[in-house]
Amino acid sequence: MRAQQVQIVHSPTLKTVMAIEEAIKNSDVAISRNKILSKLPTAVMRSTLNTALGYLEKKGIILETKKGFIWTFNPSKKLARAEEDGLEV
Repeated sequence: MRAQQVQIVHSPTLKTVMAIEEAIKNSDVAISRNKILSKLPTAVMRSTLNTALGYLEKKGIILETKKGFIWTFNPSKKLARAEEDGLEV
C-alpha cells in the first residue's frame, strides 16, 4: 500500500496580511519577497507569504513587477460617490 502524501498549507492570519500590506504600502520603491519578510514583526513562512501576496494581488491592492511588489490601491472619494449616485441597470 502507498502512503498518501499530505500537503501542508499555512494560511495567513489577518494580522499577517495587514503587516504585509503595511510593509508594501510604506515602501517607496518595489519591494522584494525577502525584504517584505525582513520587515515583518514576526517570522512568516515563505508559503504563507506567497498565499497572502496572491490574495492581495487578486484583490487589486498590490501588483507584482520585475523588481518586486508595489502598492496600487487608491481609494478615490470621487469614484465612491459616482458608484453611489450611478444608475443601476
